Amino acid sequence: SFPTRRSSDLSKTADLPGLTRSADILVAAAGVRGLIGAEHVKHGATVIDVGIHRTPDGLAGDVRTAELDGIAARVTPVPGGVGPMTIAMLLVNTLRAAQWAA
Repeated sequence: SFPTRRSSDLSKTADLPGLTRSADILVAAAGVRGLIGAEHVKHGATVIDVGIHRTPDGLAGDVRTAELDGIAARVTPVPGGVGPMTIAMLLVNTLRAAQWAA
């Protein structure tokens, strides 16, 4: 199985690209802007960028998306990728909680 790593563990990973290149689906949620680039992604992989960072140029994620053209099959955008899904599920769970409490 593919191991998971927390952002606090990343500095201890000797070969992060070697570890991530084996993933068919790579979820980047490290909290480090631009951490994941072409050297980290297997050809044809799906990359889900959960990170969001404010920069002088706008919002950026944990993935250097422009580098993945022709490498990744799919990459979620930042902003507008997982954020709307997070909000939708929060609303669903809020409604469920209200129904259970009624």
